[in-house]
Amino acid sequence: MRSVSRSLLVLPAFLVWATTTQAQDRLIRDFHVARACVADIVNLCSNVLPGGGRLKACVKDNMSKLSADCVDAMLTAAAAARETPDMKPVPIPERPAEYTYKQVRGVIYCEVWLFRSLPDKGIAGVYYNTSDLNNSADRNNTCPASLWDKVTVASLEAQFDILAAYRNGPRGWTMDQITLPVGPVENFDGVQARWMGEGHLPKGVALTNAHMNPYAPLQSHRQSKMTFEKGKPVFILQDAQGTPWVMQAFGQIVDKTLTYDTLKDLGSKLKPAPGWSFRVAILDRDLVISTPQGYNWIVQDELQNTYDACKEGACNFQP
Repeated sequence: MRSVSRSLLVLPAFLVWATTTQAQDRLIRDFHVARACVADIVNLCSNVLPGGGRLKACVKDNMSKLSADCVDAMLTAAAAARETPDMKPVPIPERPAEYTYKQVRGVIYCEVWLFRSLPDKGIAGVYYNTSDLNNSADRNNTCPASLWDKVTVASLEAQFDILAAYRNGPRGWTMDQITLPVGPVENFDGVQARWMGEGHLPKGVALTNAHMNPYAPLQSHRQSKMTFEKGKPVFILQDAQGTPWVMQAFGQIVDKTLTYDTLKDLGSKLKPAPGWSFRVAILDRDLVISTPQGYNWIVQDELQNTYDACKEGACNFQP
């Protein structure tokens, strides 16, 4: 009885993925969460002394080991805790329309990500992209700092019925053209962006594990067609099996000095994982990367630049 009581006492420590103190307080009082997760706390952190953030750190370090029942209970409680008449639902288009972004090589954009709980699918990250919007004076920068700096995670989480929000960017495209389904223009604290898709975390996977680890490929479910024009450079990671991964976007999140013009020297900044290498190639014909299976494989390097794999029929040739 003593061990169970102690576990219930330290239960708030594992709610590290709840994004506000108010949400954490509501979850702490949820009996179903306590019942589903008490065994995890005992098994993973029984030898950790409460206080000083030690239990929180313990559970965060072991988040991937939480049972599916525990994670499901947390998701359900979080969704219930955040349901209020004052919060807006996540805007999802009923009928996305195909849209082609042209001459986007080097164009800077940002994305707003809204994470919500889906009973049958776990966590869904819905994202909205600023391309072609926000800056009529300079179409090469669709995410001016004067606007982007006003978009905060706290404000987004206060407005929408979500688990969490994420500001992704600034980033820059490295293809010349991309076609994909998009939604109508939405306004996020003064920044305009279109729905561009969503990614699902498998049921039982915690939100804190949603980030991409460098050189660890993930499957991205989307319908898109990217074109890289003949005579122009492409920036390639090549894995140990010889598969080329073509950069679709560079990031200014880790390295704020990175620009399209400096990508030719990116190899000097990267330390690829064993078996991986970086190179730059000049195309002798148009390269087209599509999603014939309804998905493609993506990977990021340590600077959060994103690459698409040329495998499973995604590319019209191997660059």
